[in-house]
Amino acid sequence: MENIQKYFFGLEYPGRFIIGGQIKDSEDIFLVYGLTGRSAASQARKMIKRENGIWVEPTDPELIVRGNPDLLIYPSMLFSPRGLVVSNGKHTLDILKSAEATREPVLALAHALKDWKYEPDEPIYTPRISLVFTGGFNLGLSLIKRGEFGQVIREYFDLPLVPGKGWLIMTYMGINTDPVPPFFGEPVCLEVAESQGDELARSLYDSLQPATGKKDLRVAVAAVIASASTLEIQQIKIINREEI
Repeated sequence: MENIQKYFFGLEYPGRFIIGGQIKDSEDIFLVYGLTGRSAASQARKMIKRENGIWVEPTDPELIVRGNPDLLIYPSMLFSPRGLVVSNGKHTLDILKSAEATREPVLALAHALKDWKYEPDEPIYTPRISLVFTGGFNLGLSLIKRGEFGQVIREYFDLPLVPGKGWLIMTYMGINTDPVPPFFGEPVCLEVAESQGDELARSLYDSLQPATGKKDLRVAVAAVIASASTLEIQQIKIINREEI
């Protein structure tokens, strides 16, 4: 099993990614959301903290208008006493509502995402990825992607919390080609030694540094530490490329 830094060091373009797991020597959990982008519109974004979560917003409104605002501006993390949700789009809101009513993570995801499809960004058709945690000893991850014949494929994963381990899901496979290949397979289990939000965010951001001569595709990384029992948010660290 690879550690988180080594795994990300081998990725050039993961797209957007979500990681959830348990701190090594603690009952606390960690949640991560990261952004990489190739186009000017995708790179013209940042994450900001709001009272109820973390939102993706534009740094340059003119560049965002040239893209699809519905795909570029959204709540990436939402927090409530009954559920913590991470996703790569506006479906975050639907998942939170479902999590507050249905405490089983996979059931909450299935109910919230039944009418959602993959993103309409032809020819890539970016998958929608999501995480929900409602307390206890497991979390739910989901992937909605386009099948070979245009059908909607929905996959749900009920995954255990294991100290020092994190579960990763991405929109792409990390290869920078055209069209970029969407993520497939099961979530990846990685070793995570970091115990602080700032350490985790910095480690991931630095691990995605491009090789010499390659374009820097990093946009932002947000890491959150929360209590597994009360869901209380204890630490939030956001690294935005445009602020470095």
